[in-house]
Amino acid sequence: MTAPAWSLSPHGSRPWAQTLPGPAWSNSHLPSPLSAPQNIAVYEWLPSFLQKTPPEYKGYRPFLDPSISSEFVAASEQFLSTMVPPGVYMRNASCHFQGVINRNSSVSRALRVCNSYWSREHPSLQSAEDVDALLLGMTSQIAEREDHVVVEDVRDFWPGPLKFSRTDHLASCLQRGRDLGLPSYNKARAALGLPPMTRWQDINTALSRSDDTVLEATASLYNQDLSWLELLPGGLLESHGDPGPLFSTIVLDQFVRLRDGDRYWFENTRNGLFSKKEIEEIRNTTLRDVLVAVINVDPGALQPSVFVWHKGDPCPQPRQLSTEGLPACAPYVVRDYFEGSGFGFGVTIGTLCCFPLVSLLSAWIVARLRMRNFKRLQGQDCQSIVSEKLVGGTEALEWQGRKEPCRPVLLHLQPGQIRVVDGSLTVLRTIQLQPPQQVNLILSSNHGRRTLLLKIPKEYDLVLLFNLEEERQVLVENLRAALKESGLSFQEWELREQELMRAAVTREQRSHLLETFFRHLFSQVLDINQADAGTLPLDSSQKVREALTCELSRAEFAESLGLKPQDMFVESMFSLADKDGNGYLSFREFLDILVVFMKGSPEEKSHLMFRMYDFDGNGLISKDEFIRMLRSFIEISNNCLSKAQLAEVVESMFQESGFQDKEELTWEDFHFMLRDHDSELRFTQLCVKGVDVPEVIKDLCRRASYISQEKICPSPRVSARCSRSSVETELTPQRLQCPMDTDPPQEIRRRFGKKVTSFQPLLFTEAHREKFQRSRLHQTMQQFKRFIENYRRHIGCVAVFYAITGGLFLERAYYYAFAAHHTGITDTTRVGIILSRGTAASISFMFSYILLTMCRNLITFLRETFLNCYVPFDAAVDFHRLIASTAIVLTVLHSVGHVVNVYLFSISPLSVLSCLFPGLFHDDGSEFPQKYYWWFFQTVPGLTGVVLLLVLAIMYVFASHHFRRCSFRGFWLTHHLYILLYVLLIIHGSFALIQLPRFHIFFLVPAIIYGGDKLVSLSRKKVEISVVKAELLPSGVTYLRFQRPQGFEYKSGQWVRIACLALGTTEYHPFTLTSAPHEDTLSLHIRAAGPWTTRLREIYSAPTGDRCARYPKLYLDGPFGEGHQEWHKFEVSVLVGGGIGVTPFASILKDLVFKSSVSCQVFCKKVSAPSSHRLVAPSSLSWYPSVPFSPAFVLGFPELGSSKLV
Repeated sequence: MTAPAWSLSPHGSRPWAQTLPGPAWSNSHLPSPLSAPQNIAVYEWLPSFLQKTPPEYKGYRPFLDPSISSEFVAASEQFLSTMVPPGVYMRNASCHFQGVINRNSSVSRALRVCNSYWSREHPSLQSAEDVDALLLGMTSQIAEREDHVVVEDVRDFWPGPLKFSRTDHLASCLQRGRDLGLPSYNKARAALGLPPMTRWQDINTALSRSDDTVLEATASLYNQDLSWLELLPGGLLESHGDPGPLFSTIVLDQFVRLRDGDRYWFENTRNGLFSKKEIEEIRNTTLRDVLVAVINVDPGALQPSVFVWHKGDPCPQPRQLSTEGLPACAPYVVRDYFEGSGFGFGVTIGTLCCFPLVSLLSAWIVARLRMRNFKRLQGQDCQSIVSEKLVGGTEALEWQGRKEPCRPVLLHLQPGQIRVVDGSLTVLRTIQLQPPQQVNLILSSNHGRRTLLLKIPKEYDLVLLFNLEEERQVLVENLRAALKESGLSFQEWELREQELMRAAVTREQRSHLLETFFRHLFSQVLDINQADAGTLPLDSSQKVREALTCELSRAEFAESLGLKPQDMFVESMFSLADKDGNGYLSFREFLDILVVFMKGSPEEKSHLMFRMYDFDGNGLISKDEFIRMLRSFIEISNNCLSKAQLAEVVESMFQESGFQDKEELTWEDFHFMLRDHDSELRFTQLCVKGVDVPEVIKDLCRRASYISQEKICPSPRVSARCSRSSVETELTPQRLQCPMDTDPPQEIRRRFGKKVTSFQPLLFTEAHREKFQRSRLHQTMQQFKRFIENYRRHIGCVAVFYAITGGLFLERAYYYAFAAHHTGITDTTRVGIILSRGTAASISFMFSYILLTMCRNLITFLRETFLNCYVPFDAAVDFHRLIASTAIVLTVLHSVGHVVNVYLFSISPLSVLSCLFPGLFHDDGSEFPQKYYWWFFQTVPGLTGVVLLLVLAIMYVFASHHFRRCSFRGFWLTHHLYILLYVLLIIHGSFALIQLPRFHIFFLVPAIIYGGDKLVSLSRKKVEISVVKAELLPSGVTYLRFQRPQGFEYKSGQWVRIACLALGTTEYHPFTLTSAPHEDTLSLHIRAAGPWTTRLREIYSAPTGDRCARYPKLYLDGPFGEGHQEWHKFEVSVLVGGGIGVTPFASILKDLVFKSSVSCQVFCKKVSAPSSHRLVAPSSLSWYPSVPFSPAFVLGFPELGSSKLV
């Protein structure tokens, strides 16, 4: 504490010249300013401190290391702290100990040490005389005893860092010793040549005798193991009025090395700095001489050695200072580095969390705009087909059942009928109003009186919900008028809405009733046990009474046959069966028709057909009526003959039968003509010669699934032709053969290039029946078993992928949790660093290898290799979505970890940060860390991380199923941000803030593969392709036929991606090829299901210009494969599809027909297309003339010819 006083003395610039005896020193011969302090420190202070004299100086020793040892740094600081008193006296030269003015203006006997740290504006230290008084007071004051006791000013109130104003000096020294790696107490003694201690009492025998509790507590702290005792506690325990052997040896060794290893030591005569006389003069200079010269005090006011006060020396201290009578130490103050940043930090985190919401709002706006444009385009199309009589209906919501959603409908009341249409004016239902029906109107009496139940006999009910009672009342009045106009009686009453819902017969309930209806119907026709047919419910409700008298409407009759209500066959058969003419078929009426078709003789069948198509009822069938009959059966079989071709066939049949001169046929003529031309008429699915059952009746039989196929087809040959599954049609070469008792037509033999044998059994499988287990556990286990069987490849690949992902996470988490303590970052932010580093490794792996799922060309190639047996390449897109979903979850966790890191780094002192990030921070002593916004927006990882979150929010929201369906262009454009995503990912990790960059380890290989795959696509998808033909087909389907690029090879069932140059050169959409591989051109059938496809239909609606250049050109990318391209590898292929999803089957069937026609060996013997007309409406495929489509999902072969067999 005295060094600054005598080195920066305010009394003179050359105090040393005054302190040295002898003649005055000139400026050129003044000794070095360090010569006197060297002498005072080594030859005056050190002997008084160690109570021993240092060895004699032998001269400069150049090979001696004079550096400061770690043991000396820790030992000197800690041991000297035991000698510091709680206060310091101040006195003048006349030995008057003056009072000290404290900061609170109080007066105390001494200057309190703990309140004087780094204090330059103390009230008692305002002048040079005050500093002199402080120095004089210190010369008279006696230090604390050298022992293990330390005053609280040093122990609890030592000046701490900026964050904590107070700290424990001893604890800091102990921690610093551990940081420096000091040896243990016994190892240090052994290294310095001192004997190691074996007993705790031997450390300090005097302390052991006077107070052994200290040694016992210390021994207990170190588990009674003396080898664990650290250097600093052991050295303190040794001292008892002196530094002790260990500390004395360390301090003496350090001072001797400093002296002997210093080339410029004042006693070194070889350096030429001082002569022997001058050296002797310096040796005689003491600190007392310096103080006398500096502060101009009487030498009698100071003892001979200012470092030691003996009894009898001048100016004794009043008493040994203690904390009593001194002001209390100022309490410690904790500085919050995050103070004032909480609000901004919360706003920043809230803003980051709002990125998905902002992206969601943007996507919603885009979707609304796109849907508005799409509806405008749809409205333009609908305006041309909407008739005036359908305009102005009543709006309502139709309640379809408790488990079904309500749907908006429009009701149009017309003479004799009620038409229910949807928003696109598609007719959903037509209710006939014919006498003598009685209609019941049931109105709700509660819940706003907004519900109406229209109960029509022999049909399911119509339940309507309105917004207001007034709207319902308007419809009720209109219904009354319409019913009166139609001559129908009706009744009205009210019920509570809940009772009204329970009383309603829904479409589902009606379907169950019809199912039982058909079961009982066939049980009588085929002599099936009644127990197998099921029973009707036997309570007395109105529903049961209606079920017992169940009658089929025309629409239900057509639906049961799998046909359209407007088909000629349906009209003719229904009119013939409806004997009472009430517009419905009763159980008995349906039974009479069914018995003839299934058990009748050929004469009965032909007579029934004769009556059906004798439209004028004159007992004769004209040639026009015969043509209409064949036309109706062609509609059923969905074969395709032009009017001229059909007329040619009829003329040929009349001529071969000898009826070329007749214009009308009697029943006998009709019967013999059908019998003689049975083989030619089989393309119409009309069987008269034998006992075979028409296909439409077979379809009806299959609705009652309990009916054995042998019941329908009794003969072995015919039963082989019947399917044993649900609604199914076999497309095989044998399917086109004639019965055994007729010769196969020459056209078939020639078409398939081989002779058709007299007996070629069809391929079929026998259903494996298992006992139904009603146990929920058994059903759950069965479902789980089936799931494992069907998705074992998927499960294996997903398990491997996530095992790697989890391993990467655990490796990084383990490293930063247990193996990175040397970096110090784990001690600062354990949870945050473990979470952020673990997820970073997994994210790097996922975002890298997700590229492989989009390498379409590579996937198409690998599907043809053995790897397809182990890797489900067809599920690449689903796997892409799964990886993306997992990656975004890990990204959120990664962001949460970094939010924790930023908070902890924002409250960590600069000294800590400079240790954690030495390349980023320099410890300038300010201790103030950077604010949170610096980490977020002023560092490369922080700024790129924020931008990455924004990019991911945009990409993920626009890639969701809803917005992808509403605005594919928005999805397409935003998904191209993946380039920016990977650039930001590379930059994000390249700063090496915490660890060296590792992203390239995962990214390099997938990026090279993906880049090569994109180059392959780029080499072909930027070639302009001309559209040869464009045709607008029904149901909003656009047919495109375009040139086949040179070298373009594909397989049936594959798909391509196209871009229309008129709609943008970068937006590609996938579509399945409907052309066959042997064709010279490519074709697509595209349904207008969205804005892009609707706009495409509009563009190709009115082409102008030359023959080849009139249509906008296309870009083509592909082909790419799916699972159905391998149909030819199996003996039996089952094609399941609905709606526009049947387009791959067109290419497959064309390919099958072509390969059969050129005598190609086809491994596939049977192609089945099971479906349901409920799933695939016949009208939805009316656009497809090239591959006819029957209501029973029968796909024909128009390429087989057009003479007599199609």
